[in-house]
Amino acid sequence: MDDREMKENPLNEKESLDLIARMIQNTQGRLERGAGAPMLIWGYATLVTTLLVWLTVKQTLNYHYNYLWFLIPVVGCVCMLLRKKQPKGVRTYIDQVVGYIWIVLGGTGFLLSMVSILSIAWSLPILFIIIIIMGMGSTLTGLVTDFKPMVIGGVFGLIISILHYLISGYDIKMLTFAFAFVIMYIIPGHILNYKAKKACLKS
Repeated sequence: MDDREMKENPLNEKESLDLIARMIQNTQGRLERGAGAPMLIWGYATLVTTLLVWLTVKQTLNYHYNYLWFLIPVVGCVCMLLRKKQPKGVRTYIDQVVGYIWIVLGGTGFLLSMVSILSIAWSLPILFIIIIIMGMGSTLTGLVTDFKPMVIGGVFGLIISILHYLISGYDIKMLTFAFAFVIMYIIPGHILNYKAKKACLKS
């Protein structure tokens, strides 16, 4: 049914709910066809880079190693470009909503990170801010697509962000930041991969 037909034949409440349910189901199918690759790529890129920055700064006391944070967008973008393309299928409004969520939140997180790394005069609690932004993104994506592990991971990420803000000490803050991405992205990504593998075996 195209937009013109929908305008000429307005949907009743049941038809509208059915249409939304089909769009969500279609988006879930697209997630499963792509499996958890994007979540795992960004999750592991963040985890490994965080541990690398933590270890190098801790061992050398040279804070110039914070420039290693640039590895996250570099590694993430390269891996996303190199990963095998999946069938795209029909792109629904739900897909667009999910895309918009990550364009806004991902872009905001990236810009604030660049300001934090490159600015000397303006100090931001950037790790705390990034956990909140990525936790919101995970939660919203999970709610829109009805993927509960992502909702749970996002909510736990937001809780971890509060603990991260309240605790002190470079070591603990870095490790809680890394742990947040394990909860928000790596675990849900593996669950999604498991669901995709299970669906393939059934088909």
